Amino acid sequence: MGDVVAVPGRYGLGSIEITAITAAEVEMVAPLTGSGYSVSGCSGRGGVSSQGGGGVGLSCTVGTVATINDAMRLEVVDISDTSAVLRIEPAD
Repeated sequence: MGDVVAVPGRYGLGSIEITAITAAEVEMVAPLTGSGYSVSGCSGRGGVSSQGGGGVGLSCTVGTVATINDAMRLEVVDISDTSAVLRIEPAD
């Protein structure tokens, strides 16, 4: 845990930090770099301040594909003990 994954700024997020890995899910947090935030597919929490910014948390299970800010797809491909494989790509 504590690993950080840098993502392109066009996704509206700063670097994603892994905060917990269990047998069932990966928990992550990231700062927001844009003025809005949306997520589908994983449970999300957090939000945007009135001036933009803020932060979000995500909890994603294996096989779930999340769409974040209508710009990025994130999938938890595999979880093994204390590691996880994530696939991050444009949402196009």
